[in-house]
Amino acid sequence: EVQVFTSSVNQLKLVQQKFVESLECVKKLSNDKYEGKEILVPMTDSLYVPGVLNDAHSLLVDIGTGYFADKNVKEGVEYFQRKVEFVQEQLEKVQQILVEKYNLRQAVVESMQAKIEQHLAAQKSGAKA
Repeated sequence: EVQVFTSSVNQLKLVQQKFVESLECVKKLSNDKYEGKEILVPMTDSLYVPGVLNDAHSLLVDIGTGYFADKNVKEGVEYFQRKVEFVQEQLEKVQQILVEKYNLRQAVVESMQAKIEQHLAAQKSGAKA
């Protein structure tokens, strides 16, 4: 279970980082200096085509499972801030569970080691007698 929760924490950190990066990009768009600039538009993960940014105040935001929402810059910033905060809350919950599971595992390991030591000590004293 510790490995599962550790993996979950790592995945949540990656998701949070993506939301933070998106938030920073949207904040940059609030500056009018990007309108009319040439950009590279991603077609796939490895294919980009040149384009021109005509309206930097209108965003198409991926809200999950293949759905997109048309938002302005302010709404985009608010959306990504909410997502970052939500993931942070989930991250804290999972980290707390991870600490509890790790402590429980340590207690079980220590208990087993103590029992093994008692068993070995009993065997030694039984062998001497």
